[in-house]
Amino acid sequence: MLQKIKETAEWLKAHTALRPEMAIILGTGLGRLAEEIEVVDAIPYTAIPHFPVSTVEGHQGRLLFGRLGNKEVLAMQGRFHYYEGYSMKEVTYPERVMYELGIRVLCVSNAAGGMNPDFRIGDIMLIRDHINFFPEHPLHGPNFPTGPRFPDMSQAYDRELLALAHQVAQEKGIRVVEGVYLGTQGPTFETPSEYKMFHILGADAVGMSTVPEVIVARHCGMRVLGISIITDLGVEDKIVEVTHEDVQKAADAVQPLMADIFREVINRIN
Repeated sequence: MLQKIKETAEWLKAHTALRPEMAIILGTGLGRLAEEIEVVDAIPYTAIPHFPVSTVEGHQGRLLFGRLGNKEVLAMQGRFHYYEGYSMKEVTYPERVMYELGIRVLCVSNAAGGMNPDFRIGDIMLIRDHINFFPEHPLHGPNFPTGPRFPDMSQAYDRELLALAHQVAQEKGIRVVEGVYLGTQGPTFETPSEYKMFHILGADAVGMSTVPEVIVARHCGMRVLGISIITDLGVEDKIVEVTHEDVQKAADAVQPLMADIFREVINRIN
């Protein structure tokens, strides 16, 4: 695996002159932030050696190298999910490659179901912490040399970046909420009883991604900022039938506000 990661990273270095230190993962229905990027090189996942391929609608499957404001960035226009049949090593392969490319700050986004009764559809939730509800751990197996065997997760999401995101949102008059994201394998949306259980466990939102990526990013020493778009509600008396298309539509409506936050935060990071 390590040899494959290095081969992928070397191939990418040979296909772009940019050397970004910041990366963005664009989740379901959130690929439009790519339009904010001054793209220098756009590389389909299918062209990258050893790289998985995104199979989910709303994930375009391209790696973008470009500039966002005054910073060089790498953006994943589509991610990989455990429910697609990938192993956790494959799901988190991009983060391993990012580390080899020199990425040190990772911004992750996702669409999520909200379980906090104070949340509304379309809310932007800044992720304070997460709960790992996946059946397989991304660090299972031999330890990678990028981090310790037992990595600390007391600050999975960088507090300084979280505070900066709050500051940016306040300056721009963007409503944001803060909460805990619970990651589960999917691909079914949650039952009312599952929503209730997850909220009792301490989660404010639930989705099918992000947690494995963040664990591996932190194992590599990256700083992480996470944002969830609340696309449906798992709150008693507010639960309605939801489809993937509904999630995409709700996420699409809030994309410009999320883009504002990510762009400004990235530009202010030293």
